[in-house]
Amino acid sequence: MTTKIIMDTDPGIDDAAALTMAINDPSLDLKLVTTVAGNVTADKTTANALKIIHFFGKDIPVAAGAKQPLIKPFEDAARIHGESGMPGYDFGDDYGKPLDKTAVEALHDAIMAEDEVILVPTGSYTNIALLFSEYPEVKSHIKQIVAMGGSFSGGNMTSAAEFNVFTDPDAAKIMYNAGVPIVTVGLDVTLKALLTADTIEKLGSLNKTGEMLHGLITHYNDGSDQGRPMHDVNTIFYLLHPEAFTTKDMWVDIQTDGPAIGATVGDIRAAYHDGKTNAKVCLDIDAEYFNKWFLEEVSKMK
Repeated sequence: MTTKIIMDTDPGIDDAAALTMAINDPSLDLKLVTTVAGNVTADKTTANALKIIHFFGKDIPVAAGAKQPLIKPFEDAARIHGESGMPGYDFGDDYGKPLDKTAVEALHDAIMAEDEVILVPTGSYTNIALLFSEYPEVKSHIKQIVAMGGSFSGGNMTSAAEFNVFTDPDAAKIMYNAGVPIVTVGLDVTLKALLTADTIEKLGSLNKTGEMLHGLITHYNDGSDQGRPMHDVNTIFYLLHPEAFTTKDMWVDIQTDGPAIGATVGDIRAAYHDGKTNAKVCLDIDAEYFNKWFLEEVSKMK
């Protein structure tokens, strides 16, 4: 049986790679893609999602979502992903259009039409928060949320905050308090599962998909000599290979103001919430296996 998923995303280079994996793995059934402002503006993230889907000749609906966070001023990551969000490969100008309905409407309709769908947000959680606020009945139809975001070992926007949560901490708070099972795939693992220089070099000679990903990744202004993080791809890797992760159940709170805005605060001792938990937090990962899997997945794509 295939696993039914919906991706809420802000492509972005690592989001494009995550979409690539989700579209092509036969054990995943990608029902819908919704977009949100994040790495770049919402019009660009929507265009980029459409480009990736069109690249593979798939008919997966895309719905455009929130153009700004719920409360906090919008701050993009174009310095990391380039002005377009996906530089390094020419996808052309003929890549289709999004649905007429909004992301929240599309999410509601797709979730209510399915049974136990998994939500995979890889950008800020604004669309998810709006969905839960407007249509709380969808929560019982969601098997779990596998979300890229957060950190329990230091941030990449401030010393405390990771980008996706920092972008819209108020939305993150709503999502974590919604009562839906959450798997947190944050910087604790994504900064360990670096694509090595050797892996990136091999991509370019695998096939057309590898050539496309190589073009994007080599224009990605993130990483170091040790490699480049494909943050969002880790959500798909978790869905397919949870055994590669070390996790801990804990209660996660979100800081929504002050100098630590966007921080994910874990009750690591189970001391402050009567032993209750609201998330399974990924804390470690088999980085060598991640690189091997990434190359094997791309090598099978046509």
